[in-house]
Amino acid sequence: MKILFIGDIVGKPGRRAVQEILPSLIGNREIDLVIANCENAAAGFGITRDVVEELYDAHIDILTSGNHIWDKKEVLGFIEDYETLLRPANYPGIVPGKGSVLMPTAAGDYVGVLNLAGRIFMQPIDCPFVTAKKEIVRLKAKANVIIVDMHAEATSEKKALGWYLDGEVSAVLGTHTHVQTADDEVLSGGTAYISDVGMTGPFDSVIGIKKDTIIEKFLTQVPNKFDVAKGDIRLQGVLMDIDTQSGRANAIERISVKLKE
Repeated sequence: MKILFIGDIVGKPGRRAVQEILPSLIGNREIDLVIANCENAAAGFGITRDVVEELYDAHIDILTSGNHIWDKKEVLGFIEDYETLLRPANYPGIVPGKGSVLMPTAAGDYVGVLNLAGRIFMQPIDCPFVTAKKEIVRLKAKANVIIVDMHAEATSEKKALGWYLDGEVSAVLGTHTHVQTADDEVLSGGTAYISDVGMTGPFDSVIGIKKDTIIEKFLTQVPNKFDVAKGDIRLQGVLMDIDTQSGRANAIERISVKLKE
């Protein structure tokens, strides 16, 4: 089974990259399932119902997220309408939405997807390590293939989770920092790992935002409006080849495709 995980989609440029690059990528690489992190897809911060529908129409099967999922308050009114729109599972139980999903494929196999958020330099929510173990038990009742989106700031926390879950899940994939790392590998237990899958959006920027705005913020420390940049649009992520019977990853490959202007 080939699964593509697309890195954090940023604003309209990121959505455009998905719309224009993804269809041929699916066909050329014979991809069976597409997962993408969408928490920055609406003007760089949060999501709207229209954006969710647009991403599903662009051939994305499952949407994960992170701490910015709540940036547009309207999400509270529709997140539970979509079974395949996830928020981190380690938020308190009273928070709307779901943190994991079981998705049937055309071949009749189930894929489990689990969304977690880190705690280092982020909100002090429930432990992602403890939450992961509980969720994996439930997902394994139906799925051999389990993909984990670890939305976290610290590489150490992501790497630790990768080793903690090695052999129990098919992949632990880092998101949130918008910079694709070069440490993609299959760990000894058969779990594919990368510290950050990258960003889908404008690269003539500082992690998707106009450069001048971010530089001014660092120089002055005065709050400023962050606008999504426009130039050098790319789609980034990872493509995994996973054995459906064992759930072990055979390979993980970084993907970075530039949109032709």
